[in-house]
Parts: sequence; C-alpha cells; structure tokens
Amino acid sequence: MSSSIIAACPHCHKKNRVSLDKPRSQAKCGACGSALFDGQVISPNSDQFRLHRSAEVPLVIDFWASWCGPCQQFAPVFSDVAKQYAEKARFIKISTETEPHLAQHFAIRSIPTIMVIKHGQEVDRLAGALPPQAFQQWLQQRL
Repeated sequence: MSSSIIAACPHCHKKNRVSLDKPRSQAKCGACGSALFDGQVISPNSDQFRLHRSAEVPLVIDFWASWCGPCQQFAPVFSDVAKQYAEKARFIKISTETEPHLAQHFAIRSIPTIMVIKHGQEVDRLAGALPPQAFQQWLQQRL
C-alpha cells in the first residue's frame, strides 16, 4: 500500500505528493506554500477541475447557478460542511453558467446537484439542497 497520495493545491492547482504518515492539516503546497487542506470551497475552471479530478482526494461538487434560490440557500451549508471535512475531501462549486460544458459532461439536469467523485469516478449524486445534518449524513455514507 502506498504511503502517500496525490493532492491538487486548492490555490495554485499544482499536484503535490502528501505523506500519509503526517497530519493533513500540516501539508503545504510545494509550489505556492499554501495549506493543501484548508477547508475552503474552491471554484476551479474546467482545466483546473481536471487536475483535481485526477488527484487522489475525493471531490464533493456543488453544481449551481447564481439565479437559483435553493442554490443560494445551500451555499452556506456547503461551505460550513467543507470546513468540517477539510482533511477528507475537496469541496468544489461549479457554476453551470460559467462552466456549462462541465454541467453538460456530467448530465446535470437540475440544480443544485451535489456529486461525490472518488478516484476520478462518480460515486453518487443528489439533486436538491439539504439541511446541514442531512447533508453530513449523506456525505458520511459516501466518503
């Protein structure tokens, strides 16, 4: 079994090898020096998204749009849960308005759509917003 994983930096999107022997909270990017697991939600473009998808950190993705009321209501829940799962997954918001080709690639038919990707493959998806506790329970079963 490998003693490290590959993680893409949430700031500069460069890939980094992260030792499993050390706490993820201490991991820093070799290129920009930023924390690799800071619990912040990121909004990558499609090229940056590919780097994160091909890394070994699970992704939790929120497909959303600025005009969507439920998307706006769910945003703080997504952000708060991202902080709690900082060392377990990378939380990504993808605007269906600015990245329509990603929404098309994943066949997003309604928003918000929440998706979990592990090892580059979709594990599960959920259409609609959830309250914090229900979202955490849903995530625990998938991560």
